[in-house]
Amino acid sequence: MSQASKKSATKATTTLADQVLTKIQTAIIKGDLPHGTKINEQELAATYGISRGPLREAISRLESQKLIERIPHVGARVVSLDINELVDLFKVREVLEGMAARLAAENMTDQDITELTALLEKHEQSEQLQQGESYYQDEGDLDFHYLIITGSKNKTLINTLTIDLYHIIRMYRFQCSAETTRPKKAFKEHRRIIEAIQSRDGELAELLMKRHISAARINTEQRLTALSSVEQ
Repeated sequence: MSQASKKSATKATTTLADQVLTKIQTAIIKGDLPHGTKINEQELAATYGISRGPLREAISRLESQKLIERIPHVGARVVSLDINELVDLFKVREVLEGMAARLAAENMTDQDITELTALLEKHEQSEQLQQGESYYQDEGDLDFHYLIITGSKNKTLINTLTIDLYHIIRMYRFQCSAETTRPKKAFKEHRRIIEAIQSRDGELAELLMKRHISAARINTEQRLTALSSVEQ
């Protein structure tokens, strides 16, 4: 195979891995692949119509995102955190994202804030949100929290919240907000946070963000406790 052909093949494989990564990532975050589900490479390859090579690359990257974990003598499975681990995660998130909101109020440009406001207006048009079913946000620049974190301009915060913890937080944010009242409440909380950032009131932005995440934590605890009771 020529060098050009090798590069073309590598690019095609990488593209396939990227595509299947996004599909499996979304399935995990939305709960279509539930917590604790064992990863069956043969089934996933058939489901997504790809070979094992790109699939394994995608699974490896999902491990680095902490959405998939490998357990000795069990194999790979979708990550599953117990209630105590989740509470710890939300408490860390409350402090760090509160700080990010304060710094965003100080450091976001007017253009950054305009883009954040436009994103929220786009979210408001979501049929699932309007019906109170869920408040799903795509990753990166389509995610309200992501824009605020990056708007903090603090590299340590950004690395911690958009790399180390980002996707597992997204998973529990989505799955534990999918009930009749929380999605619309979360949206209203987002709007108040933007208003504080627009006013360059860092102290208020931090307070509102911490309250927002605290409410999400309480909701998450209640839902997981209820699910645990039903399973028992």
